[in-house]
Amino acid sequence: MKISVVTPRGELYNEDIDYVVVSSKMNGEFAMMKDHIPIISSIDIGYVKMVKGEKEIFTVVINGVVEHANNNINVIAQEAHVGLSKESALDHLNTVREERIKENKRRNVDFAMAERELKKSVKDAQAGKG
Repeated sequence: MKISVVTPRGELYNEDIDYVVVSSKMNGEFAMMKDHIPIISSIDIGYVKMVKGEKEIFTVVINGVVEHANNNINVIAQEAHVGLSKESALDHLNTVREERIKENKRRNVDFAMAERELKKSVKDAQAGKG
């Protein structure tokens, strides 16, 4: 079986695997093995455990979809991170999300300052008075 994990930032994982276990708060947990029937399922907040031999890799997913057909599994997620354990993947995902929130706050402050400067410039130029 082949699995691909994709987010808006690009492909995170693309490998051959033996089977996967999908866990979601909304839909519970299920496994997909070779020749599984076609399926599409949403993942609100959860993970995909990818198993190949003795090796297990986890992808923590927020707002995603998993689809299986013809032994190809596609995971499309708004946010995701791959790790050697569920905890390490979740920790890294939370760190990335916190950094993004801080960056968005900084951009909002920069935008507000630029807006104030523009209003002041328009007022100083006495635009519209003529």
